[in-house]
Amino acid sequence: KKTHTNFSSINTHQGYLTFSQASIHFNNCVLLDQKPKMSFLFGGDKIKGTLVLMQKNVLDINSLTDPAKLIDGALDGFGSILDTLTSFLGASVCLQLISSTKPLLSGEGKVGKEAYLKEAINNLPTLGDKQTAFSIEFEYDSNFGIPGAFKIKNYMSTEFYLVSLTLDDIPNLGTIHFVCNSWVYNAKKYQTDRIFFANNTFVTSETPSPLVYYRQLELKTLRGNGTGERQEWDRIYDYDVYNDLGEPDKGQSYARPILGRSSDHPYPRRGRTGRKPTATDPNSESRGNSVYIPRDEAFGHLKSSDFLVYGLKSVSQDVIPLLQSAFDINFTPTEFDSFDDVFDLYEGGIKLPTDIISQISPLPVLSEIFRTDGEEFLKFPPPKVIQVSKSAWMTDEEFGREIVAGVNPGLIRALQDFPPKSKLDSAIYGDHTSTITKEQIEPNLEGFITLDEAIQNKKLFLLEHHDTIIPYLRLINSTSTKAYASRTILFLKNDGTLKPLAIELSLPHPQGDQFGVVSNVYLPAIEGVEATIWLLAKAYVIVNDSCFHQLVSHWLNTHAVVEPFVIATNRQLSVLHPIYKLLHPHYRDTMNINALARQSLVNADGIIEKTFLWGGYAMEISSKVYKDWVFTDQALPADLIKRGIAVEDSTSPHGLRLVIEDYPYAVDGLDIWDAIKTWVQDYVSIYFISDEKIQQDTELQAWWKEVVEVGHGDKKGEAWWPKLQTRGDLIHVCNIIIWTASALHAAVNFGQYPYGGFILNRPTLSRRLMPEKGTPEYDELATNPQKAYLKTITPKFQTQLFL
Repeated sequence: KKTHTNFSSINTHQGYLTFSQASIHFNNCVLLDQKPKMSFLFGGDKIKGTLVLMQKNVLDINSLTDPAKLIDGALDGFGSILDTLTSFLGASVCLQLISSTKPLLSGEGKVGKEAYLKEAINNLPTLGDKQTAFSIEFEYDSNFGIPGAFKIKNYMSTEFYLVSLTLDDIPNLGTIHFVCNSWVYNAKKYQTDRIFFANNTFVTSETPSPLVYYRQLELKTLRGNGTGERQEWDRIYDYDVYNDLGEPDKGQSYARPILGRSSDHPYPRRGRTGRKPTATDPNSESRGNSVYIPRDEAFGHLKSSDFLVYGLKSVSQDVIPLLQSAFDINFTPTEFDSFDDVFDLYEGGIKLPTDIISQISPLPVLSEIFRTDGEEFLKFPPPKVIQVSKSAWMTDEEFGREIVAGVNPGLIRALQDFPPKSKLDSAIYGDHTSTITKEQIEPNLEGFITLDEAIQNKKLFLLEHHDTIIPYLRLINSTSTKAYASRTILFLKNDGTLKPLAIELSLPHPQGDQFGVVSNVYLPAIEGVEATIWLLAKAYVIVNDSCFHQLVSHWLNTHAVVEPFVIATNRQLSVLHPIYKLLHPHYRDTMNINALARQSLVNADGIIEKTFLWGGYAMEISSKVYKDWVFTDQALPADLIKRGIAVEDSTSPHGLRLVIEDYPYAVDGLDIWDAIKTWVQDYVSIYFISDEKIQQDTELQAWWKEVVEVGHGDKKGEAWWPKLQTRGDLIHVCNIIIWTASALHAAVNFGQYPYGGFILNRPTLSRRLMPEKGTPEYDELATNPQKAYLKTITPKFQTQLFL
């Protein structure tokens, strides 16, 4: 049975907690049927078994961008590329049991005789979708002991996905179950045997002695030797820096800084591929049509909704040039003319030329976004933000609501000092103290006479996008994009909602960085030209927020920082280790998504650079933000306290009192955080009854050492890293990892289309500065405000590319 699930896919934490508590017992069991059974077979010398597998799928995610394979398999959908099930019979697949109780003289467990699949089982009620079961019989005698692992060899040319092996009627024991979930290639592809362990859990020191050798061998295999180019069938986990984002061989404009192993550009490590260096820069890695990840990290057979989403990401690099060509030859306008034009993306669709459709349509994963009425339209579903009201996005109420309940809800902080100040080095950047004044704020403070009184009562809040972008703003504005650094002050009204009081937009001083910035402050307005200017001011803020969300809140904080934990867990913790079993479900698909991102999203001239304001500086800016990343601050309670959004209060739920009561991210998040904490505490207490058990667990200590010193090696000297010497340390570390990879990721991921899918609500770039009086652009604010807004934000093609 599947005993874990990805936390981010659970709607209510109560359901997950109940499920997880039950799964403790699954993790701890080898024997699914404790009743002793003596089969008639044991009058002889056989053990019956059932092996479950899945055949290689023509729609495996790694084949998505090969139209030939897709067309070949179109008639039977998820049909097999193997001729018949009989391919598995005969001498095609060989298994050998390994004893967990009877060692050889050399110490490792006895290995049984070879056994082969006998026949397909067609009526097994426990089979999942697309799974096939085969019977198998192993020769057995009483001197072999209890099977605790098995070897498997695939002699076919095609790989298969091994789901499980179940052994029935073990004398005096019952049933032993092996959960495998792994791709098995032809045996010649491997330098060591493929080994799978029974569904049991052992801390390092309690491993049955006959299995110690195999446990260590498996970890050694997964670590590799750090050399050579990795191949599709490899299972090796290793580290490298982000040196594959650019393509310097195509020209200097495609070169990008190497991120990682640098004080100027620190970064978490990513999975090593071993590809050859570029010809131009020996420190940069060459790129190809695919990126290696350990085979079992690749997407397997997913439910259709997941398959569609991941498939779209995979084929985007092939589809986008086709769409680009459609726009290049003027089949569609490159600009929106009105807000109605934007709504047409969801209500009418985009008419595409027949030859473009003929090249895209063979990709089944795209079929769901094409109309089926005979006309070839690219049509997007309406985002939730406009399903109730088409104009609510323009209001200050919605602007404030999305700051605490939208796709990027973790940035707002309490305003504790006025005016806001910069943390940038004044010797380099001059004075960046905010120019917002008390006189601009105080007239709108409901029930408060002074700004100081409002600050003391925690009624004023700040959304800042200033220090992150200022060092790059002069460079960004030298391109076709034009933007500002921004500070937004918000007020917590008596009804519990937030309203913006002032927005400061700043540009680098024209005489040089050392002279500081030139700033303008904009105040709310509801009619005339001033209302359009206020709407534009909010748009500049949202552009900054969209970039920070995508590159930092989402990519850096929930994808890139997690990958080193995935790699270290597989390299240093055996699949038998309880902490491996605890963490592994939450890592699902992380390395694969990250590899796809490096291939087509965050790479030079990729989708992010094409559609977001930060452009070619996007990943470099995220590296600057990583300089301030602190592992322990990723804990939700610590984050809320640091931002001044919560104060410790023993009488409040979770021991924290929120200063913004209607803050869904914090309210729901604390419930989920505590659910995870309870689950982790209960789980850890089963396997580690003392702090000494943690200190003496060699795998656990090697794991944490590698995370700190290698995976996040640019941060290895930081004092805030937990020492992993106590049960409290281990619980807190696992709590943060699970929260980050599941619930935090859910918060910044699943709102992307509901909020950002409507580009008027969350534009991703700005193309001109605020119009000045006396210019035609300023006059247009009065004569055609919609056109003025559309000329400022993301244009039509980039919008469709972004969607």
